[in-house]
Amino acid sequence: MTLSSLIFLSFLSAPIAYLAARYGSSSFLALIPALLFIGFACHGPVVTQLGAVVQHVHWIPALGISLSFRLDGLSLIFALLITGIGTAIFLYASAYLPRNWQTPRFFAALAVFMASMLGAVISDDLFGLLVFWELTSLSSFMLIGFNPSQAESRRSAQQGLLITVAGGLAMLAGIVLLGNLAGTYRISEILTTDVSAMLTAPIGSVVLILIAIGACSKSAQFPLHSWLANAMVAPTPVSAYLHSATMVKLGVYLMARLSPALSDIELWTPLLVGVGCITMLSGAILALRETDLKRILAYTTIVSLGTLITLIGIDHPTATTAMVTFLVVHALYKACLFMVAGMIDHSAGTRDSSILGGLAQNMPITAGVACAACLSMAGIPPLFGFIGKELIYEAAISAELSIIAFAVVILANACMVVVAGVIALRCFLGTPSETLKQSGSTPHDPSISMWIGPLVLAVLGLVLGLMPRWIQDLLAASATAVQGEVIEPQLNLWHGFTPMLALSVVTLAIGTGIYLCWSRIQRRLTDCRLIDDWGPDALYDRALDALVRFSGWQTGLIQTGSLRHYMAMSVGIVTAATLIAMVLNDALALPPLHAKGIGAEAILPILLIAASMMVLRSRSFIQGIISAGTVGFGVAIVFLLGGAPDLAFTQFSVEALSVVILLAVIGHMPFRTSDPRSSRQRLRDVFIGMMFGLMFVIVMFSVVALPFNESLSDFFRESSYPLAHGRNLVNVIIVDFRALDTLGEITVLALAALAAVAVYFSAGKQNEPLDDDARAASGAVQ
Repeated sequence: MTLSSLIFLSFLSAPIAYLAARYGSSSFLALIPALLFIGFACHGPVVTQLGAVVQHVHWIPALGISLSFRLDGLSLIFALLITGIGTAIFLYASAYLPRNWQTPRFFAALAVFMASMLGAVISDDLFGLLVFWELTSLSSFMLIGFNPSQAESRRSAQQGLLITVAGGLAMLAGIVLLGNLAGTYRISEILTTDVSAMLTAPIGSVVLILIAIGACSKSAQFPLHSWLANAMVAPTPVSAYLHSATMVKLGVYLMARLSPALSDIELWTPLLVGVGCITMLSGAILALRETDLKRILAYTTIVSLGTLITLIGIDHPTATTAMVTFLVVHALYKACLFMVAGMIDHSAGTRDSSILGGLAQNMPITAGVACAACLSMAGIPPLFGFIGKELIYEAAISAELSIIAFAVVILANACMVVVAGVIALRCFLGTPSETLKQSGSTPHDPSISMWIGPLVLAVLGLVLGLMPRWIQDLLAASATAVQGEVIEPQLNLWHGFTPMLALSVVTLAIGTGIYLCWSRIQRRLTDCRLIDDWGPDALYDRALDALVRFSGWQTGLIQTGSLRHYMAMSVGIVTAATLIAMVLNDALALPPLHAKGIGAEAILPILLIAASMMVLRSRSFIQGIISAGTVGFGVAIVFLLGGAPDLAFTQFSVEALSVVILLAVIGHMPFRTSDPRSSRQRLRDVFIGMMFGLMFVIVMFSVVALPFNESLSDFFRESSYPLAHGRNLVNVIIVDFRALDTLGEITVLALAALAAVAVYFSAGKQNEPLDDDARAASGAVQ
């Protein structure tokens, strides 16, 4: 099956999911991602042997943009994670969510998100990637805000959308610059083109920063990470799928995909390693102060995302291998643990780890699954997480990471040990707390639909730890795609007594020590109001409030309610923009002037100037209307003497009607007809009007100074009679050659006239006294 067919089927699954959830059994929806998983897995041998599967579908041929799909090692591993974990999530959600009118909408949005993620990771065109990128933001907004009746749900959905979309706008600017510099928007061509010479400072740094902003917003890097934890208000299937295994890794995917082209920029390593380390440290601190299981897991996800960004920034073959390995490790145990947290909440009625305990007695299957995932999270052999942690330390040693960065990496991994202990030991071992006993709830293992998916993920973590060579070829193809050169990693569970093993023991010891003091550390961090008052989440609220205040100030400044102010602003801005553009583009020109043939026409400018002065000196609306009409009649005389009688008579008619209508309107206005403007306001309006007129004079001089192209005039002269059977060129142009344009103008005028008539008669009806029936009806309504 072709790649475009797989993407089409993934989007087609959205209406199928809606109908199935509404009229059938939602448990069968897991077949959709399962079939897609098989479809992508069938391409695995080709990808690992040949490197990539490519397909192009024309989208906007005029701009050279096509929907290009490319499945290589990196995109394949993402596609398998999206569809494989998606199968478990769909099955889990069918039992987790109550069946109501919202369920079909949930599964449709979840299917759209899955399809958008697949499109983003296999897209080989930057604009195609951007379209799917924004679709993931939109679908995640719908999923996070699944329960719009809750203010917290609405706020979290809005926060996630604003941050990720704002980052997407920055990324758009970055990819436009990158595509223009490279001469193509095809990602595979950019990666094979030597763009390092083009991406020199400062343009290279600008491109990197813009793209990194988009990646950091999507992958919740500091200080744009607060939306991820707040998104935990969404149902647990959403948390497990969007914000631990797939969507939040889209920024990681983007940086990994573009690393062969951007890694030569000097800012690459300092930027990514710096941001990644700060994200790891902040995520670890925030995770230690939480007791809600989902929020704890969310902050450890931030730690893991910082780790992945740091590994990409190191730009070393070992770091690349560690990155793709840890990518799979994290997806397996984190999706599993999120579903475990949902099972605990579903059964015990709470996710608060401070009151949970002894759940293994009544939930043995859940306890076994949770312990296996927590062992992988803590990096304990023989789980796959141990291999991932060893590779991280090997990459840090091989790249000679700084002492500070090395310490942050060790602390981040120690945080994983602490969280694993909190979930596996505090929640499942020991005895239930008095609070849990008093709640009256009896924990129990959920149905097989809920625990079968987490069980498969936990078993995969064990199997891949014992036999990592099963996935070695896929990881090698993925690392090769990221590094841009062939990488052949050798994954083994045991490497002997190495520095990496010693660091793993140190990490385990530090994590154990922190776990033993976790209750006191958690209380101390919770009491620290500095984080709540000045953390990124609080700063987001302040920024949003400041934006609202700024918008109110700006609205009050611009939307004054004065038509005169609107006209002055519009005319002034047009005048200034036109004059500035002409000066900057050296478009000022003066046509040749001559006095030959000037006679009576010389009097007209004097009359027009005098009439204009009358307009400026008018103290009432009536005087101003009559003076303006005088100016219009003077212009009509100019047309008449200039050999355009049709325009002159049109101008005479328009001016006559305008004067009559305006005088009629002024006569019915309920307020005074004198000019209420102050002298200062009148001088301002005089200046704006003079500049507007001067702008038109300059534009007309510049236009007349240009060489006149008579080809269009010749066409109308030659074609008016043979084609339109008319000798009046103006009439033929208006009625025949521009018939649709004229029809549009007539339609607009007719609609405006009908609207004016409707407003006039409705205003008249409002002023009429109410009869007895109408008065009675009005009283009944009140």
